[in-house]
Amino acid sequence: MELLGQNECPIKCRETMEEIERELIIRAGEGGMRAFETIYQRAAGFVYSLAYRVTNRKHDAEEVVQDVFLKVHQHLRDFKFESSFKTWLYRITLNTALNMAKKRSRVTTREVEEIFGDPSTVTQADARRGLEAEETEKELQGFLTQLNPDQRACIILREIEALNYQEIAESLGINVNTVRSRLKRAREALMALGKKEVASHGM
Repeated sequence: MELLGQNECPIKCRETMEEIERELIIRAGEGGMRAFETIYQRAAGFVYSLAYRVTNRKHDAEEVVQDVFLKVHQHLRDFKFESSFKTWLYRITLNTALNMAKKRSRVTTREVEEIFGDPSTVTQADARRGLEAEETEKELQGFLTQLNPDQRACIILREIEALNYQEIAESLGINVNTVRSRLKRAREALMALGKKEVASHGM
């Protein structure tokens, strides 16, 4: 099953996911392609955004989206609604993105690509705020790439996606104590990197 053409990726980065109705999930799980395509359209941007934050590469994030929805298509019939569909999708996306990131552990900040918005569509004040936001995003992504993939995933889910510890544990398939430990190490590493950055600028 090929969801996208080899040179085609109409996915837009999207922080949130549109609601997926239970009936739609059931129809897709029973083989309804229109229902599955609707789920893909509503969730692909969200999956891409999360995958990009973990892998830090546009091409890798696109590949993760392909892999995730192949897995969703294969296993949706087995989804029992014991957790929310979003949590289930989180888990698949994170596991897939983490595997990708671990394969490409030598990612550098030079390879970060800008994928947020079109500055020609905003006002001058909005553009200035956008540039400031982009600089913050660049700095954040640069720091995140210094973490190992497991720590990076926990920080993303806690600080960016605003999940609580239990939700992070469910999404990653680990226990809450492991979440706490990874977050503690990740924050310590980020603090150390931040101090090093300040020192390098003579501040």
